[in-house]
Amino acid sequence: MLFCCTLILPTIAAHAQGTRLWNESTFDDFERGTPDGIAIASDGYLVPGPASTAILTTPSTYVWSVAADRAGNAYLGTGTPATVLKVTDGKSTTLFTSHDLSVQVVRVGPDGSVYVATLPSGKVYKLNPAESGKTDATATVVFDPANTKEKPKYVWDLAFDAHGRLYVATGGPAAVYRVANGAKPELFFKSDEDHIRCLAFDKAGNLIAGSDGTGLIYRISPAGKAFVLYDSPKKEITSVTIAPDGTIYAAGVGEKGKNSLPPLPVTGQATVTATITIVQPGSVEAFNGNTLLPEGSQLYEIPQGDGPPRQIWQDRDDIVYALQWTPKGVLAATGNRGRIYRVHDDGTFADLAHLEASQATGFADTAKGWYVGTANTGKLYLLSHAEAPQGTYLSEVFDAGSFAQWGRAEVQAASAQGIRMYARAGNIENPERAWSDWKEFTPNVGPVGIGSSRFMQWKLVEHPGSQVSGVGVNYMPANVPPVVDQVIVAVGARAASTPPQAGQPQQVTINFPTPNAVNYVSDPNRDPLPAVREHSAVTVRWLAHDDNGDRLVYALFYRGEGESNWQLLKDRIGETFYSFDGALLPDGHYRVKVVASNAPSNNPGWALTGSRVSDDFVVDTTPPTVRDVQALMANGKIHVTLTATDATSEVTHAEYSIDAGHWQYIAPAGNIADSLTEHFDFEAPLPPARPGAEAPANPSEHVIAVRVFDRYSNAVTVKAVVR
Repeated sequence: MLFCCTLILPTIAAHAQGTRLWNESTFDDFERGTPDGIAIASDGYLVPGPASTAILTTPSTYVWSVAADRAGNAYLGTGTPATVLKVTDGKSTTLFTSHDLSVQVVRVGPDGSVYVATLPSGKVYKLNPAESGKTDATATVVFDPANTKEKPKYVWDLAFDAHGRLYVATGGPAAVYRVANGAKPELFFKSDEDHIRCLAFDKAGNLIAGSDGTGLIYRISPAGKAFVLYDSPKKEITSVTIAPDGTIYAAGVGEKGKNSLPPLPVTGQATVTATITIVQPGSVEAFNGNTLLPEGSQLYEIPQGDGPPRQIWQDRDDIVYALQWTPKGVLAATGNRGRIYRVHDDGTFADLAHLEASQATGFADTAKGWYVGTANTGKLYLLSHAEAPQGTYLSEVFDAGSFAQWGRAEVQAASAQGIRMYARAGNIENPERAWSDWKEFTPNVGPVGIGSSRFMQWKLVEHPGSQVSGVGVNYMPANVPPVVDQVIVAVGARAASTPPQAGQPQQVTINFPTPNAVNYVSDPNRDPLPAVREHSAVTVRWLAHDDNGDRLVYALFYRGEGESNWQLLKDRIGETFYSFDGALLPDGHYRVKVVASNAPSNNPGWALTGSRVSDDFVVDTTPPTVRDVQALMANGKIHVTLTATDATSEVTHAEYSIDAGHWQYIAPAGNIADSLTEHFDFEAPLPPARPGAEAPANPSEHVIAVRVFDRYSNAVTVKAVVR
């Protein structure tokens, strides 16, 4: 075992929070990379695996099925367009074309003939492989659902027994038909499920069938007598495979009691018109729509004899489309990420290949390896039986978040024999866009030797016998200054350390402007800030971030209109708001500046700052002054004139009260309040005598009070006595 240590690199530029480690050491970590000839084991090891080689890219979107003959030729059943392609030495010829939408199943019979099932007609054809280039007009129809009593709408699988007889799995209704050479198809088995999805024969000649509906696994005797081996937790059994000792492996998907996807519309350039009212299996709908089924897949093992069925594997992200037993474990072809897994009886597993397609759909075994068909896009791969002589693993692209210097790579390996490591770097996320070349480095010894950059990727080359359980790369991000994204000032509000309670001053919130694409910054500090109304209070709020993730402290400065110097209001603020008493400042126009520092996370002398200045705001805590107050009695009314002046903000309005009565709003002369000085001239009618009030000593004497407000609700009150 090679042990890791951390190397602190000498540096010239300032760096944030010291050396960091990008570490990949778990199955989930490694899944984000790309293996080629390397298997990702469930215990977090990178080990040599089979090689996967792209053989052919077809003109079709889907390869629904793949088969192989004794000579190693591959046969692909495709959809959009619907064809059967024969592939020899990487070159394809068209063996069969159809006006249907897709070739759902292709199988090679014991006599070497190719059998083809199509959708939506549900017909099964027998082809002669030697007649390449021929169309379906020369093919022989061996099964036509229109000629059956049940008239099923789908054909999902084909299988042959030891006597060479063909078995056809159908859906809508679910049934299995048997076709002997030259004989009329006969109903072999009928189910109350929706579909029979998959077929396989055990060594005793029993037909093993998986259903869609409630996810049943049947054992059907040669006489057609069925016995349910397992009622699975899933809705649909997508594939079965049988080991030489008789152990059955089956894959289940979908949640029982739910149709998670809508019915699949039949579309395409077919010359027939079909209306399909039966819901297809969820795995097939997901296959077409490239969507995920809830809860992924489960793999079940049903031992030969009296052993109980058990679940040996589950994956929440992948749908199993096909299974293939091998001496090293069961292969599972999955979507919708194009992964191939090998699952062992003890529940451990390995991710063997990441194919450049959304779904891996089927296997066909040959002396050269396993052919694998794919969909979205329709391709053919060859997966070798043995370990690749050399495998590579390409890590995900790592983003340091800022310009970084790269140090030593720490590799944990049970066996380091045959391991070679490479690294490359760039300043754009896509490695194909002007990154550095790959550079080989020695693990655990010195820096990786690539230049400073924001993005980095490593590559591992393994040979048989090697095992790697972790790769870590030390790096040091360059210190970047923090950014103050927004600053707002709320006048007349004080931030509340706790939510205001009933009976306290008026409750308000201090909010940032509605985010938009220009200035939006995702930050929990954007949430509404509880506050209370307080006439002289001023609250400053801000948003800030640091690309290094450093902890920030803040200083708050103010500057009056016409001034050059910033004056410190408060420093070492740990929160992103600050309230102060505006009465401490002379009335006038001000701006505040928030300075963010990443000093708490950096060595002394390395700290950087960023700042932002607020918009102009007004501090006004002084009421207007009133002069030339005159009040005279005339015609039963009090005629009042006065002049009000405020040094800072506009005089807005006045209110009057006679003999301590209610207050009445009065606009300034001219009605528009837009000046620092306003004149008021109004007549106030005398109020009627209040019932029950004590008779005044002088009925002709009245007191009128007038209070004048400025824009910031500062008020002054004056009074006059009239007789």
